[in-house]
Amino acid sequence: MQTDVACSRLRELILDGTYPPGARLTEMEAATTLEMSRTPVREALRALAADGLVRPSGRGVVVVALERDALDEAYQVRAALEALTAELAAARQRAGRIAPADLVSLRDLATETAAVTAEGRMAEAVRLNRRFHRLIAELAGNSMALHTLERIWDQIQVSTLRSLAPPSRPAHVSGQHESLLAAITDGRPEEAAAISRAHVLDTRATTHSKEGPA
Repeated sequence: MQTDVACSRLRELILDGTYPPGARLTEMEAATTLEMSRTPVREALRALAADGLVRPSGRGVVVVALERDALDEAYQVRAALEALTAELAAARQRAGRIAPADLVSLRDLATETAAVTAEGRMAEAVRLNRRFHRLIAELAGNSMALHTLERIWDQIQVSTLRSLAPPSRPAHVSGQHESLLAAITDGRPEEAAAISRAHVLDTRATTHSKEGPA
């Protein structure tokens, strides 16, 4: 469906910073960029507005970044949901409901994310980190949690693009990933939840310190 294609492509352009927070976008400009008619683009912009990534402005939309307080709230919700998905994934692993190949994929993602982060390739590291956490959410088997997290991840990613920088302690971040992976692999739900929650809140604290005045 053309609307879905338009929505996906525009979302990618927003998330990678091609259209940064504050950027104004009209239907005509977007249609030209995507080489599509204006009708699916119009519907795509409405969908992105519903997801909180843009807001209507005149004849087009403006890309939205969360204010500091709203961003804090987004991280709090993300921490709670990722604690839940980590707990569910570990419980499903303990019950023998996760395929070994999925755990291998999770480990490979953790390893690749650590390497790319250590090298300071932050745009790629952000993508890999999101894939790592998304796979955990998929392994949790809760589609509502996954859907909600997708929206929150999008809003956080757009809102933190300006403060994107290599973490001051990449080994600490990678260590948290390894601890989370071990808790899930060993089927320890409560520990997985605690590690995941702490990891997300640590990420927010680090991002907060890199922000300018809100």
